[in-house]
Amino acid sequence: MEHEMGERAAAEAAAPSAGEAEESAESLRAQLEQARAEAQENFGKYQRALADYQNFKRRTDEQRAEYRRDANAALVINILPAIDDLDRALASVDAKLAGLQWIEGIRAIQRKFQGALAALDVTEIDADGAAFDPRLHEAISHTPGEEGKVTQVVQKGYAIGDRVIRPAMVMVGNGEADDSGQPATGNQE
Repeated sequence: MEHEMGERAAAEAAAPSAGEAEESAESLRAQLEQARAEAQENFGKYQRALADYQNFKRRTDEQRAEYRRDANAALVINILPAIDDLDRALASVDAKLAGLQWIEGIRAIQRKFQGALAALDVTEIDADGAAFDPRLHEAISHTPGEEGKVTQVVQKGYAIGDRVIRPAMVMVGNGEADDSGQPATGNQE
């Protein structure tokens, strides 16, 4: 019995009183709330860091693509004069020479250049007969013809995607009658 009384006294001494238990529970609740607030703050920081990383990745991908386009544009701008010369040379080939093998070889080279331009997403600006657009065309003179329409392409223009790398050099109609004596209007049939 003494032994039981000693155990009971030890248990009572070890067991916190009701006030102490409530105080301990409040302390634990406060710690839990603090831990939750800290976890929420850390989660917010994580979300902001993730968003910053995704924005950084998107910007660097866009910059990389822009650098690639710029490098391709620089390359194309440097080879366009050679392509222009090749086009002019082939356009002026005499009909007697047109069927010769070496002329066909030069035409094959021209097709390879055109294929290389297509692979770089380079397109020719369609200008012949089109309405003059200062974003796509560079007017070098006015000629008789329908006003505001391209009457002749002097030098081809090129674009990569929607970016003009060289505007087409064109002659633009001034609204005067052309050589046929017909007035140049938009209502001709």
